[in-house]
Amino acid sequence: MKQTKSDIFFHVFVIGFGLLMIYPIFWTLASSLKPESDIFKNAASLFPSEFKWDNYALGWAGFGDITFGTFFLNSSIVTVLVVIGTLISSTLVAFGFARLHFKFKRVLFVCLLATIMLPHQVTLIPQYIMFHKIGWVNTFYPLVVPAFIGGVPFFIFLMVQFIRGIPRELDEAAIIDGCSTFGIFWNIILPLTKPALATVAIFSFYWTWDDFMTPLIYLNDTKLFTVSLGLRLFSDPSAVTAWGPLFAMSIASLIPTFLIFLFFQKHLVEGVATTGIK
Repeated sequence: MKQTKSDIFFHVFVIGFGLLMIYPIFWTLASSLKPESDIFKNAASLFPSEFKWDNYALGWAGFGDITFGTFFLNSSIVTVLVVIGTLISSTLVAFGFARLHFKFKRVLFVCLLATIMLPHQVTLIPQYIMFHKIGWVNTFYPLVVPAFIGGVPFFIFLMVQFIRGIPRELDEAAIIDGCSTFGIFWNIILPLTKPALATVAIFSFYWTWDDFMTPLIYLNDTKLFTVSLGLRLFSDPSAVTAWGPLFAMSIASLIPTFLIFLFFQKHLVEGVATTGIK
């Protein structure tokens, strides 16, 4: 009986906390269907007085000859390329740290861990100066190319911990069979790290799709804007903010992240749960 009461309390607490966490999403969804005058007039209500589907049409129409579909396309291109680059570079670097022996390995790994704690703002100005000098400002290159070079420190650390949990006897057996170092990586390590790769891909997708600062710094042409910058265009401090279309496109921008989580939740949980377990 005591166990039953504790279970009931736990489930009630979890459900209540979960509803509290997703309330802002419900509020945004309800506001996207409200007339402009009712959004803040009846802010606490989740039920529109009348459903205004025009907000989605107006939001998707975009600005001038640029529809919101252009922003979705730009975000999709950048996000897919960043995910691919992150998977390739981070996995290769992690394999080197986890399996290979070379000079200054420990020092370099400590430096890698130190960069995880380094704020992005510290490297922002030097990177901008470098990309400006080579003519990459107002292109997708500053957003995509860094993912292919050196990897992401957090993901490298995650992959290193996962690879260290794979028995080295598999490597030794592959060497006896005449497998090269890259062959071990491709045929042994890579197939066994699928849960960790899925975790890296999902987090990389989330962080890139939701990124606002990097596109804001490097992109000037509206036709190159990503979804996060496109949403900002609805807000005009010097004029009237189009709250209805803004909330409508905010909900639309959440759909890809929701679908990714829905279909790959199992791989995400498995990758996080098994990382570092030997």
